[in-house]
Amino acid sequence: MKKKLISALAVGLSCIMLLGGCGNGNNADTSDNGNSNDTQAQESTGEISDATEGYIPGYDPSKNVPAALNRKDTLVIGVEAPDEVFNPLYAESAYDVYVVESMFDGMVGVDEGGMAIPNLADWTVSEDGLTYTFTLKDDLKFWDGSPLTTADVEFTYTIMCDGTYDGPSDPVNSTKIKGAKAYQEGTATSIEGIKVIDEKTIEFTLEEVNADAIYDLSAGIISKAHYGAEYTQGNLDYIKKFHKDPLGAGQYKFVSSSAGQEVVLEANENYFLGAPQIKNVIYKVTSADTRMQMLQSGEVDMDMATVNEDNVNSLKEAGFLDLHIFPTNGYGYIGMNISNPKFSDPKVRQALTYGLNRAEVVEASFSGGFADVINTPQSKVSWSYTEPTNKYEFDLEKAKQLLDEAGWVVGSDGIREKDGVKFEIKFTASTPNEVNEAIIPIAQQNYAELGIKFEAEQMDFNAVREKVNNGNAEMFFMAWGLTPSPDPYGTLGTTGAQNKTFYSNAKVDELCKAGLQETDQTKRKEIYAELWQTLNEDLPYIFLYQRRDMWAVNSRVKGFENQITPYKKFTASLYKLTLE
Repeated sequence: MKKKLISALAVGLSCIMLLGGCGNGNNADTSDNGNSNDTQAQESTGEISDATEGYIPGYDPSKNVPAALNRKDTLVIGVEAPDEVFNPLYAESAYDVYVVESMFDGMVGVDEGGMAIPNLADWTVSEDGLTYTFTLKDDLKFWDGSPLTTADVEFTYTIMCDGTYDGPSDPVNSTKIKGAKAYQEGTATSIEGIKVIDEKTIEFTLEEVNADAIYDLSAGIISKAHYGAEYTQGNLDYIKKFHKDPLGAGQYKFVSSSAGQEVVLEANENYFLGAPQIKNVIYKVTSADTRMQMLQSGEVDMDMATVNEDNVNSLKEAGFLDLHIFPTNGYGYIGMNISNPKFSDPKVRQALTYGLNRAEVVEASFSGGFADVINTPQSKVSWSYTEPTNKYEFDLEKAKQLLDEAGWVVGSDGIREKDGVKFEIKFTASTPNEVNEAIIPIAQQNYAELGIKFEAEQMDFNAVREKVNNGNAEMFFMAWGLTPSPDPYGTLGTTGAQNKTFYSNAKVDELCKAGLQETDQTKRKEIYAELWQTLNEDLPYIFLYQRRDMWAVNSRVKGFENQITPYKKFTASLYKLTLE
């Protein structure tokens, strides 16, 4: 499927898009360094811990507040406003995905280190690496009590292969399920590579070896009876009416959603791993302006706060908030519309990178050493990561030289121009957002010294995301959340489903394909080393940072200790949690 990235215009938590999981061909085995949240829990001794990473329990739970303690059967989770796309095949924003993962399960899950593990099903792989046979576990049920069978699995993947499907997954071009292309184009009425053996057994056959296929086959399963009554091949317009009328087999059932306010869920008594111990979960809308106060007042039980020195110290001082701090499996970047002549020349993109004081932006956003400047589109927690050659340290003279070489010369008004076009940048920025608040003044000053006019247009997150998705943003800040697969084709491949910047590089496409077709991890790492270096030189983005994530959780919530890692999200553990 298309790499399920979760786009994010965000900072600490604000705005993340997920890369991976459902098929953009992004995922692979990880080494032990994928689990960077193994730090021993520290004793609550009355002293405020100075640790900057790991699980840090609140030093005095007795300071907890009545607003939280009085909620006996409800967990409140703070998130940015979801788009209310509560369908695992269509959800793209991180906040919709959190809700979806609470309600839907897939056949495959991941452990703390990002390794694929059985969830709804066990599986075997044929000797030639082309056929995956899944066997569903016993007594799987949707919320309404109806059985979850391989007919539902087949229907789920059929939807994603339909020619009118426009969601973020791509089992046709990424996973390359045999016959999926013919079904997408309407020259076949069924998908050759999906074969139902019986109610519990189903086979997926690929056209070619795909080392990350097991991650691509992890989509949340939807009910054929609920979503498929109106389905005819080539017509999926109807299905979007179910975005706010979901039916899943996951931990929690949908109750209601109020746009911009909250999403209410209740425990699924039929959940195959056991009914959740907390009766209700509410996803409550917060923002960069409100989440700290709402955590400290007990209005929300948990939220992902931006990791910087002030926020960390403030949350520690509350005494009753447990902190989970770990390296983000993802990165922040400044995207450019590569189809725009201003950004089509790699020398210009290099100049814009040299000419922006990225270290200053990162420190302003994540003070205290909670983020690092990066130069490739891969997280350092990935087994595939290699250190790039070009560091692009702030150098205005180098930037000016590159702009001169690219033909952008300083005009009489001090603004560079080429072929009669002034070098002016319109930066589309979400607000409120700490990273954008740092980027805008620094970029305005730095780029003015290069002879480039930099103007910001600010709007809410969803409006920015819509403009980016429509290809109408010149330049913007976002972040990608990655999955265990290192494959970046979904975002940086020429036909990648989430390539919103129109970037195209034949060598990148070739290396992405080679990385998926090689199953030996040592050889794969060599391929990805060349890929990261190619992207480091060609610069599809201005790479910005890899930060730390921080979930602050009220100490009355039990069960999260060391359960949130760069690869394993909190949503996987909801059914285990209890409240004190």
